[in-house]
Amino acid sequence: MVLEIRLSNFYSIKDEIILDMRAAKIKNAQAQNLKNNIFSFNDIDVLKTAILYGANASGKSNIIKAIRFCNAMVFESHNHNENSIFNFKPFKFQNSSNETSTYFIRFVSNNVEYEYSFELTQTQIVTETLHYYPKGRIAEIFTRDERKGKNKKDKYTFQAVIKRPWDVVENTSDKTLFLSRASQMDRDIAKELFNYFNSTFILGYLNKNHLESMFFEYKSTLLQALKIADSDIVDIKIKKEKRELPNYAITLLPNDIDVKKNYSGGYERLKLLTYHNASPDIPFDFETEESTGTQNLFYIMLNIIDIIINGKILLIDEIDKSLHPEIIDYILNLFKASNKAQLICTTHNTSFLDLKKFRKDQIYFVNKKDDASTELYSLYDYSDFRENMDLEKAYLQGRFDAIPFVDDSFENLKSIIDE
Repeated sequence: MVLEIRLSNFYSIKDEIILDMRAAKIKNAQAQNLKNNIFSFNDIDVLKTAILYGANASGKSNIIKAIRFCNAMVFESHNHNENSIFNFKPFKFQNSSNETSTYFIRFVSNNVEYEYSFELTQTQIVTETLHYYPKGRIAEIFTRDERKGKNKKDKYTFQAVIKRPWDVVENTSDKTLFLSRASQMDRDIAKELFNYFNSTFILGYLNKNHLESMFFEYKSTLLQALKIADSDIVDIKIKKEKRELPNYAITLLPNDIDVKKNYSGGYERLKLLTYHNASPDIPFDFETEESTGTQNLFYIMLNIIDIIINGKILLIDEIDKSLHPEIIDYILNLFKASNKAQLICTTHNTSFLDLKKFRKDQIYFVNKKDDASTELYSLYDYSDFRENMDLEKAYLQGRFDAIPFVDDSFENLKSIIDE
């Protein structure tokens, strides 16, 4: 589970923003009716869902993009070489491009709470720290500060948690996170946390490379989920088929005898066949005969089933893209029904701005400030907004900012047309 994320100086984010998944102390009857929106870890109540609203270009997608980049650094940075330039941009104005960017995440893995952070420029890791709460009190695992001297011994401190840490340090450049290198070098806690960032904190919908294993594990559950979503698919079968590689594609292969030999007889691919309620014996080719909406729903639901069952975290930008609002509502309700799964998403669909569905601390607003930077705040910050007020109407009226102010008067429209 994730408890808190902090970001600064990524893309349109200048000053630190905080996404807090720890539930606020809300005691009213409305919150009691929404008890399925939270779960408990030790003495902490944790939100299952956080929804981010904001105008176009306010920075919603940049928040998602920054989290994806920082998480991916953990399981990718051990591949960096001396010429690597990190794939993000700092805030461009007010000389922020000369300042470091920071990431902090508080999370739980195998029932132990961790705090992990790093600070970087586009070309160098500057600091990195990892703490945990093994017995309810915070303890250091390691700290790193590349500014503290020329020798590695000056830059790192360790407690007796990671075995032979200095062997890892000797193989860690300033382009690489220590946690990433330590996992590659088979250190226990590092491997566990690598798995958290790589396999538990899911950065988007299903990677089709994992389709086969997930399909066979969750097939019956998937069919039930599709049925609830008003799909008339009653069965799905998957098989491997042989495909010939076109001649033009063969010419593009590397000039390597083994590579060409592997592809000379064609290649295998997965083929999905669907069967419908009207004629359950007639197969449909999934790729060519099912609609794009059905295909999207299949991949999305398969991924979400895995996340719900295993208590993972899903990060999605524009959750309402290409899906009907009723299906989005269904997905949101699945997370409510889960035990410990979490969803962080952005949307423009204001129908979900309903305090009978979500707590005030689950609804976040993303606003573009006068200096073009992004700020993030929750509805809970508005203590004077009562639960019996019309939240959707208040948002569309600009009560919380975070909406576009469009002056589409007839005169302005004519000025565009007559230009």
